[in-house]
Amino acid sequence: MTDFSNIPPVDALKLQAKRLRQQLKSSGVAVAHSQSLELVAQQYGARDWNTLQARAGNRLQLRVGDHVRGRYLGQAFTGEVRSLTLMGDGESRQVVLHFDTPVDVVRFESFSSLRQRVRGVIGWDGCSTLKTSDGVPQLVVEGAAKA
Repeated sequence: MTDFSNIPPVDALKLQAKRLRQQLKSSGVAVAHSQSLELVAQQYGARDWNTLQARAGNRLQLRVGDHVRGRYLGQAFTGEVRSLTLMGDGESRQVVLHFDTPVDVVRFESFSSLRQRVRGVIGWDGCSTLKTSDGVPQLVVEGAAKA
């Protein structure tokens, strides 16, 4: 299986294709823009440009220290990414989050259980594969929190 974990964003890939086309042209090899896109896709081990673009375009870019928002066990949160670890074949990441405000993960009025630091495994879309009893992902990281 191809590791797509280090694919740059789509704009950067298109720029690589443009530069490749220019370099080939200066060397006397004329290629169409679509051909240069396909060559870039091959460099990353993708079947074709559409596959590479889909992989790059559907990726939540996260870094340690990013301030993010999302939902944990149905509760909205904002917090900081404290740790990121690439898992297995590169299709998912383990993330450790520290919430700005503790989140109550129990839905009963007579009982509370607050969490401020959580660990979960998310795909590149920001959603965990583990689901709650109602079928919703346990953890959803949506991206940058508003300042």
